[in-house]
Parts: sequence; C-alpha cells; structure tokens
Amino acid sequence: MTSPADVPAAPPPRRHWKRRFLLLGVVALPFVALFFYTTLTLAVSYSDGQRAGILQKLSRRGWLCKTNEGELAMSIVPGVAPTIWDFSVRDERVLPQLRDALGKRVVLHYTEHHGVPTGCFGATQYYVDSVRVTP
Repeated sequence: MTSPADVPAAPPPRRHWKRRFLLLGVVALPFVALFFYTTLTLAVSYSDGQRAGILQKLSRRGWLCKTNEGELAMSIVPGVAPTIWDFSVRDERVLPQLRDALGKRVVLHYTEHHGVPTGCFGATQYYVDSVRVTP
C-alpha cells in the first residue's frame, strides 16, 4: 500500500505564454513593419522643387481618408492649353494661404515621396508645403 507521501505531485499547469508571445509577434510584425515603412517614405523625400502657374482648384476629397488636393495650371506660352499638375497638401497651415491664392499666379514648393503605401496621406506623390503669390 502506498502512502500519500509516495504519490507523485501533479505537474504544475503548463504555461502557454511562449506560444502566445510567438503568435502575437507573428501577427504584429507586419503592422509594425508597415508603420516603419510608411514613416520612412514620408520622412525621406525623393526630390523637391518649385512649380509656378495659376492655382485653379483646391478640394478636400476621399471616402475614408479625407485629403486636400489641388491643381496648378502651368502655361509656358499664352494661348496654349496649360499643363495641369496635381498635388496634395498635408500641412494644414498651408491651406488658408492656398485658399486665398485661388485664381492667382503662384509659386508652390513641393517634396516628392515615392512608395507611400496608402492614399490616406494624399492622392499624389507631390506634397506642397509652401505657397508664394507672384504679381
């Protein structure tokens, strides 16, 4: 006959924290990678420059992500159909200046960002960050 002291104790309950941590890492890793990739594409510009023309359109559009978009009519020779340049605006401080400049001749400074993974930052890859009205 065995005494209660001779019976081996039940093993402690297994902790599945390693599996849960691994599963959480596998699920979270793509989101973290996308976050860092998006941050990198918005922080590093491919090019920057200025474009001159007549500011003809400024609108806020989008189904889920509302973005500020505009059009600049660039004409080299009077009487010739202008080339339309589409741009996006991320800086809210520039919007009042753009609204005041509608229909006027302006010089826009922009940065170009390639590879931004979503349209929530703008419909184009050109982001205007300053505006100067010219006479």
